[in-house]
Amino acid sequence: MEDIGNLKKFLDNKVKLYNQYAFIEKDPVCIPHSFTKKQDIEISGLFAAVLAWGNRTTIINNCKKLMGWMDNQPHDFILHHKDSDLKPFVHFAHRTFNATDLLYFISFLQFHYHQFSSLEDAFVPESSYKGETVEQALIHFHNYFFSIEHPGRTKKHISTPGRGSACKRINM
Repeated sequence: MEDIGNLKKFLDNKVKLYNQYAFIEKDPVCIPHSFTKKQDIEISGLFAAVLAWGNRTTIINNCKKLMGWMDNQPHDFILHHKDSDLKPFVHFAHRTFNATDLLYFISFLQFHYHQFSSLEDAFVPESSYKGETVEQALIHFHNYFFSIEHPGRTKKHISTPGRGSACKRINM
């Protein structure tokens, strides 16, 4: 029981350190924090997590650029955009994540949100939930994310414990 008490104290201290405006405003987590609609939070959070490698300022600026191209309504954009609305996205690049990857993410999200109201179902479908572990949910997400036609290069941006990854970014 002492270990649990120590863990709780440790985690409570981390909450005090990180769950405050001064930290959030300078971290990629500020992107989903800028939305109130659940689906906007999910979509912006996915992009912030996937792009979360490199300089934090660059990550935040690139995420803000993406959200701006979506009129700061990512869920509405995902559901209702026309091909012509994708024009700004064709030259996007963040490290090795490029326009090909971005356009696939948009395509997948549109496919998903036409069937489900939440991105949660991409990890653990409510209709088949049987107490899955985080590991099982991450494997399911990876398999589901690539269940429609996709560019091979994009697979490097969504990790899976099925290949031994700790899935640091997608766990964010």
